Amino acid sequence: MTDSSGRGSGTRQLQVEVHGLDVIGDAERKGTPRTLFWPWFGANVSILGLSYGSFALGFGISFWQALAAGVIGIVFSFLLCGFVAVAGKRGSAPTMVLSRAAYGVRGNRLPSVVSWMLTVGWETVLTALATMATATVLDRLGWGGGTGTKVVALIVVGALVVIGGVMGFDLIMRLQTVITVVTGVLTVVYIGLVADHIHWSAVSAVPSGSAQEFIGALVFMMTGFGLGWVNAAADYSRYLPRDSSGRGVVGWTTFGASVAPLLLLVFGLLLAGSSTTLNTAIAADPIGALTTILPTWFLIPFAAVAVLGLVGGAVLDIYSSGLALLAAGLRVPRYLAALLDGVLMIAGSIYIVFLTDDFLGQFIGFLTTLGVPVAAWCGVMLADLALRRRDYDEADLFRPRGRYGDVEPLPLVLTLAATAIGWGLVTNTAAGWLEWQGYLLGPLGLGGKDGSWAYANLGVLAALALGFLGTLALGRGRVRTQEAGPPSRPLDVREVPGA
Repeated sequence: MTDSSGRGSGTRQLQVEVHGLDVIGDAERKGTPRTLFWPWFGANVSILGLSYGSFALGFGISFWQALAAGVIGIVFSFLLCGFVAVAGKRGSAPTMVLSRAAYGVRGNRLPSVVSWMLTVGWETVLTALATMATATVLDRLGWGGGTGTKVVALIVVGALVVIGGVMGFDLIMRLQTVITVVTGVLTVVYIGLVADHIHWSAVSAVPSGSAQEFIGALVFMMTGFGLGWVNAAADYSRYLPRDSSGRGVVGWTTFGASVAPLLLLVFGLLLAGSSTTLNTAIAADPIGALTTILPTWFLIPFAAVAVLGLVGGAVLDIYSSGLALLAAGLRVPRYLAALLDGVLMIAGSIYIVFLTDDFLGQFIGFLTTLGVPVAAWCGVMLADLALRRRDYDEADLFRPRGRYGDVEPLPLVLTLAATAIGWGLVTNTAAGWLEWQGYLLGPLGLGGKDGSWAYANLGVLAALALGFLGTLALGRGRVRTQEAGPPSRPLDVREVPGA
């Protein structure tokens, strides 16, 4: 038996988490920064990381360029998560409550809605991939991989994810520890079994791409990894003691989240670069395509490692999406918010699994489109955190008339402006519903929607930089005013919706 810190207690009973948006009291804050390794590693050890090798090469770049883009994009984006996680131990509340200090209590609802959309989207993608992977494995075994199999697989995977999200923090910490061990071991076995499919002569022959294509791959890696988690990065560190090392929080979050994707990316690049057939197949079925090079006897263990890895990420997403929905203004208990998100997740998974055949195009479109406003929010959040010299006044995070205000115009204007500029600098031609983007590429002399900069996705980087630099330059006075006041009166639980 483990407690909420991941350490043995022998007495703590597993139960539905009662905490929602409320502040975690000192008596319940346990563990060390090292315990953050487990949820972050378990959420990112997914076999899907292998497929990112194919995704990166799809930008028209060489192995070495893709490797550099992956290393920089993965480590830098998860480093952003590490910095945001520091706010958790300084404020004891979920990520999308802590950003009220920048946006105001009700002004923060806008980024909370965006955060909710992103996490629901991610949990939907991961659940759909787990369902398709299961069906592919059973089809190869001759046990049927048609509609009936997919329906059963979706029910099982969806149930695992929803139960984890509804139960909350304690179950997630225990589940992620198991997923880390089992998935880590089986992934190593997978790599050993398919290593003979690597042909360095073919990999090294992949031609180099342009600087613009390299930047596009780099941004894709950022949005596919750390920028998909920044809006949830403090949801687990909020349980740590207040005196926990800030450097430890940053280091263990970054290390735990990055180490598996980095190793998987290298091997995925080698596999995709060795076979154009496999590279093409991954675009349609990112997980299932990886079974085509496996011996039959390892298909069941592969299904286990694939499903567990994807479930590990989806569980963290559904937990954080429920919290984001509460932060957006929904007044229900946390577990009901997670349950509602689970219903939406299953509906979206049905669409991906049964109604669409262009997964990769829609996936990239989803990542880059929501990646722009999330990058803008991340820039505002990080600059606001950097400007603060004191911990958050936790009670005022829930009071529109408190020091953080109701609606703060500056961060909202910065976020909206950065998003508008960012969407004007990205394109998503594979997703027809996003053809309106890229409207600034022509006026800014970047070649238009068909030019060399069209697929560099500069909008994500621009939004991140504008949010950060704008807040750093213009927000200092506001932060100093907030920190000058005396501590507020203690918080009444009735002031916390969803507590």
